[in-house]
Parts: sequence; structure tokens; C-alpha cells
Amino acid sequence: MVALLARLPFRRDDGEVARPAPSVLLAAAAAVAVTVVGLLGLGLAVVVVQTLDPTGGMSTGASAVLAARLWLLAQGAELTLASGPLVLAPLLLTLLLSWGLSWAGRVAVRALDDDDGGSRVGRAVAGVVALHVVLTMLVALLARSDGVGVGWLRTVIGPLVLALLAVGWGAGRESDLLDVALDRLPGTLRPVLRGVLAGLFTAFALASCVVAIALAGDTSGYAAVSGSLGGAAAGAVGLVGLGTLLLPNASLAVLGLAAGPGFSVGTGTLVSVHGVTLGPVPALPLLAALPDTQAVPLVAFASQVIPVVAGLVAGTTVGRWFGDDEGGSVSAGLAGVLTGALLGVVVGLLVWVGGGTLGDGALSVVGAPAVATGIAVAAQSGIAAAVAAAVTRWRALG
Repeated sequence: MVALLARLPFRRDDGEVARPAPSVLLAAAAAVAVTVVGLLGLGLAVVVVQTLDPTGGMSTGASAVLAARLWLLAQGAELTLASGPLVLAPLLLTLLLSWGLSWAGRVAVRALDDDDGGSRVGRAVAGVVALHVVLTMLVALLARSDGVGVGWLRTVIGPLVLALLAVGWGAGRESDLLDVALDRLPGTLRPVLRGVLAGLFTAFALASCVVAIALAGDTSGYAAVSGSLGGAAAGAVGLVGLGTLLLPNASLAVLGLAAGPGFSVGTGTLVSVHGVTLGPVPALPLLAALPDTQAVPLVAFASQVIPVVAGLVAGTTVGRWFGDDEGGSVSAGLAGVLTGALLGVVVGLLVWVGGGTLGDGALSVVGAPAVATGIAVAAQSGIAAAVAAAVTRWRALG
């Protein structure tokens, strides 16, 4: 397709026939490919699931509409139903989409000449982002049917922010502009950022282990939820796939549990170390990980170490990357406090992104409270990171 577009002539103001810049065409083709491949993959998955329905399932058109709605939700869009707004991003799909947009940013930069400066890179990023937003708006028009509307404010802002971050990241890495910007940071901030990333990955990995343990500990509940579908294989496979897309959301909810505030699955269900309140929840196999009684499970108490362990890992990373010009153990300890605070901010933002609402009724609140979780993680991780950074730096200095 790119080769075909490259052969199309264009008329310049002086009357000469000029060919479009290959870099523009490649950037546009990459941006279109992300949306086309993503929608085709989602649509194919939905169609395959529908083939398991003995009654025939949804039509191909209905499957395409469902894929379009999932595509929008993954970018933070809002669907308006008769029961209220639907805002819940399946974060695994969001991660895959972000990877695709980052790839598009890298392709846009690779198409530029080696001597092109930051302004050309910025224009390439802006072009990919703009085209992606336009394509998403077209997808939103497709998703409007059968009494389902679109909240246009979130549907514009969500894809715009996601594309800016993902495309900008890919373009920055490919053009080395990101490395140049990091090199210009004060020496103390570079180990701090490394520590935040290390702590974030640690916290998320441990939270995912808690989700896995909770699911493995209640296989009978998982089977009961799947069996409640009445043997409809299409519904069972579809809900398993949806649960898989929501696994990162579950891990972020566990971070709320680990930090102290807990998390909610609707207004009637609250899980925290201070108590468990159970209410009706959707028949999603992933929710079999919820407690069966109002007794706080042991794994919930064990999860309380996650912010501290994440802080220790973050602080150790800061101490190891602290240079001779950055100071001694006291300076490293202060940097550890900053690392824990930034880790709390990042966790709070991610928890906010991973939560949402499923209408105006009993499921109007889903996820952990972002502000309370961020503050709790910052306090616990900051103390642990300060100690770990100071000790690691002290040992390095001998």
C-alpha cells in the first residue's frame, strides 16, 4: 500500500508534479495499520467465539460493533448505555494498543533523514497522533448502535493522551531524543527514575501473584461461575477472554488492597484488610478471586508487604545507581524518599486508569480509590526506599 501511495503525483504551486514525501506516507500507513490490525484481530476473536454458540451467536456485523466498542474502551472512551455510563478500560488490550502506537512512532522516525532535527520528529509524532484520533472517531461512529451512545469528551481525550504518550515514547526512543532529555536531567533524578520503574514493576508483579493465588485458591468458585452460564460455550469462552483482558485491572485493584484502602466491585462489595462486604457482582469468572465470606482472607494480609517490598527494591536501585557526585548515604536516603513519593503518584494514576464505572446503579464504582491508594503507597514505599537507598549507598562507599 505504501509503494502504491508513493507513486501518486501531486501538483505543486509552480506547476511541477511532485511526489509526496515517503516519510509522511510511511507514518500514515503505520498509524492506519495499528487501527486496522487491532480491529481485525478483535473482530476475528469475537467471530471465533461466536462460532461456539449452537444458536449461531451474533452476526459478523454485530461482532464488528462489539470489537469497535472494546477498542474504544481500551483507550479510555465512554459508552453511554440505558443503565448509565460505561467506563472501564481492559488494560491488557490498552497495553497491546500502546505497543502498536509506539511502533508507529518508531516507523515515522525511521522514515526521516538522519539529519532531521527535533522539529521534524515532533511533526511526525503530531501527524501519527492526529490520524489515530481521527480513525478512532470513525470507529466511535461505528460503535453507536442499538441504544449505545458515545461520550465524546472522553472518547476524544482518551485516545489523544494515549497516542501522545505511546507515539511520543516510540519516537523519542528511535530518535534518541529521549536519551538526550534524560542526560540533561540533574544527576540525582536519573537513579530516582530507575528506582520508580523498579518499584513499579515489583509492586505490579507481586499484585499479579496475589490475583493468581486467589484464583487458584477458589477453583470451585471459578467452576461455579462458569457453570452458571448454562453450558453456553460461547459465553464461557467470551467471559474468560474478557477476564484475561481485565487481569491488569485486577492487579491494580490488589494494590489498593495492599496499600490499605481496599477496592470495590460496585457499591455493595468492598474488600480490605479492615473487613469484607459482599454484594452482587457480575458473573465474571475473574471475580471468583473475591472472598466467599466476610472474613478477611490470609492472602489479603500477606499483600500488605507489597508497598514495603516495592520501596525496598526502589531504594536499592537508587543506591546502586547513585554516582560519586550525587553525595553519600544521607543524600541517597533523601532521594529514596522522593522515589517513594513518585512511586505513589504513578501507582495512584494507574489505579485511577484501571478503575471505572459500569452504569449508575450497583456497579457505579469499580476499582481502588486512586488518591488514597497513591498516598498510602507513597508513605510506605518512601520510608522503605529511604532506608534501602541509604544502606545501599553506605555499603557502596565502604
